[in-house]
Amino acid sequence: TKEMEVHASAVEKFPSTVKLMCEAGTGFNNIPIALARSRGINVVNIPTYSTESVAHMVITYIMNFSAAMFQQAKMLHDGDQKNFYVFQHPIYEITGKKLGLIGGSGTIGTAVADVALPLGMEILISSRSGKLPKGHKYEDHPKVKVVPLDELFSTSDFVSVNCPLNDETRHSIGAREIRMMKPTSFLINTARGAIINESELIQCMKEKVIAGAGLDTQEVEPPHPESDFWKLENVFLTPHIGWRRLETRQRLVDMTADNIESYIAGRIQNLVN
Repeated sequence: TKEMEVHASAVEKFPSTVKLMCEAGTGFNNIPIALARSRGINVVNIPTYSTESVAHMVITYIMNFSAAMFQQAKMLHDGDQKNFYVFQHPIYEITGKKLGLIGGSGTIGTAVADVALPLGMEILISSRSGKLPKGHKYEDHPKVKVVPLDELFSTSDFVSVNCPLNDETRHSIGAREIRMMKPTSFLINTARGAIINESELIQCMKEKVIAGAGLDTQEVEPPHPESDFWKLENVFLTPHIGWRRLETRQRLVDMTADNIESYIAGRIQNLVN
């Protein structure tokens, strides 16, 4: 599977010969893990195939937001050339700006920091323990700070969602968190759409609570034709392309095949259940 929901009713009909399910991706919330385990089916995933690609997607959004690239290009496309002569949108350097990473101590969050730090950004990472895992590469970095989640939302110029989707994180970002953010800040989601409460986000964007939101993932992809996402000029959607770069897709195919070969050889890897 590749992010396609596998219904429990389908798994229940699998013959007893089925012993392996391969998720061709990192997230596996689309598979009934407990049911698969109870039926003796191993579920494996590809945890690291798109790390750099997704991290680069976050940076792409940051760079576009800082130059108002989306809005400027649309004006010209629509025949409006005023932005050659008059400042129509605020644009600024990202050096010294604060990037808040939710799930920032994980593989993708760390990869985002790998790119953002050389650009001169300051990194804020949320952690209940108040510190990074022992031995983390940025444990003692002067430009990386571990802060409570509320502080991350209230002080960041950009907030990037990089945590997995599970029962704890589903709809964990809503109006309360967004209203903490600065009116000049941006929210970026390249993780899973359902981490954000989209109805509350939509209301906040209608009120222009923050400057913009960049969503490479949405709870339903694509969003329903009647979704207000399509109407909001401060919400920028991309069709879940963070993982789709040419090299990333080839790596995905290779690693999926390797998972199957490893299972056949009796050395199962990347087991999630």
